[in-house]
Amino acid sequence: MPLYAIKTVVGRENIAIDAIATRAQTEKLLINIVLRPEEIKGYIFIDGDLTDIEKVVQAVPHVRGIIKKAMDVKELQRFLQPKKVEVELSVKDVVEVIGGPFKGERGRVTRYDKVKREVTLELLDVAVPIPITVNVEFIKLLERGEG
Repeated sequence: MPLYAIKTVVGRENIAIDAIATRAQTEKLLINIVLRPEEIKGYIFIDGDLTDIEKVVQAVPHVRGIIKKAMDVKELQRFLQPKKVEVELSVKDVVEVIGGPFKGERGRVTRYDKVKREVTLELLDVAVPIPITVNVEFIKLLERGEG
């Protein structure tokens, strides 16, 4: 079955996906896959029968419309491949947290687990140093530590 692009409100793609999935299950519509590549803002992609897709997105919050031109999954292939970002960190490096609840905080690396892709760091701008563990994808290197 072909893929169809659904226009949504930017930032509300997940809400639209949840509503579409629930409605497709309750009404037993022919919807196979719902995709949302992170890099493509304001769009989700649905694999299924066009008439069922039209039914399922009707009156769903945050859905702006359907692009009725069918597309092949090969057109989205590059967005579906996980990106492997290699970050070389070592103990005593100063980093900034760029995502999650500690976004914007700076810290010094105390441990780096390459297998789990986690960094343990002590926050710098706090009265009492607090060790936190953060996924390496939420870290930006600011300066190399002496060591």
